[in-house]
Amino acid sequence: MGPSGAGKTTVLRALAGLRTADAGHVRLGEAVWFDAAARVDLPPEQRSVGLVFQEYALFPHMTVAANVAFARGAAPVPLLERFGIAHLAGAKPAGLSGGERQRVALARALAREPAVLLLDEPLAALDTHTRSAVRDELDELLGGLAIPTVLVTHDFRDAAVLADRVAVIVDGRIRQVGSPAELLADPADAFVASFTGATVVTGHATPDGRGGARIALDQGGWLASDRPASGAVSVAVHPWEVLLDAAPPAGDAPRVTGIAGRVVPEGGRVRVRVGCLIAELPADALAELRAAQPEAALHATVPPQSVRVFPRRQDDLQPEVGLTP
Repeated sequence: MGPSGAGKTTVLRALAGLRTADAGHVRLGEAVWFDAAARVDLPPEQRSVGLVFQEYALFPHMTVAANVAFARGAAPVPLLERFGIAHLAGAKPAGLSGGERQRVALARALAREPAVLLLDEPLAALDTHTRSAVRDELDELLGGLAIPTVLVTHDFRDAAVLADRVAVIVDGRIRQVGSPAELLADPADAFVASFTGATVVTGHATPDGRGGARIALDQGGWLASDRPASGAVSVAVHPWEVLLDAAPPAGDAPRVTGIAGRVVPEGGRVRVRVGCLIAELPADALAELRAAQPEAALHATVPPQSVRVFPRRQDDLQPEVGLTP
């Protein structure tokens, strides 16, 4: 997982043998597919790989059965039935839905019985509504496979649903490897946190004398963290960890104050900007807060244990992902 141009597809192509790496090795079990030092570099046809391209790359002039058969000369009926596309055997790709095209592409990739499945942004070409449904279908299909799968995506929601482990790659380097839950709970840096959906803001931290820090935010307000920090920092907060109230917290308690801004629906919940933070809460809860005093400021607070603090670096601030459903 990573931003555009990070090197995700390059890694996938190197695994498949479509790109030669400058160094290192590619191994599957005891089989060595590539070893730069030993000058081993098996061609793609000698690597047991099933590859699904971003746009699925189905042959438009061929039927579903012919597309799947292309991999091994005959489309096995059990494979078509397994993926729920037997009734589409005579159809052309142009008449298929996004989910159906994905099933055909997966069936074709698995027809040659590969030892590993590679998926290059399999959901990128789909609209938001279709993407969610097809993601769930893909999760079900991958759960029935007995082979490892490497999936490339720029969307943490894909990784959270589909992956057991996630490697975040930035500028050709791995920033962090862990389960989706580990990346959410303990991101290695603010960049990784932003890719898991956190809002990243900047500020200046001073030790609070109790092992934590007080952070004055550059865009106004301040937060407390139970993590030690000092100097210029980036702060990551997930929207669902932000608490909103019409009444200000007592005394000099940490808070960010502002008029509720853009509201984005997300199922039965909404995301709303208050000051420099984004909060996620039930739609009726926001309506209740705004009904009391429609034009009044709201006060956002965050529990100290949910305020993740990192030394500031140049690439911390990314295009806003926290407000987008």
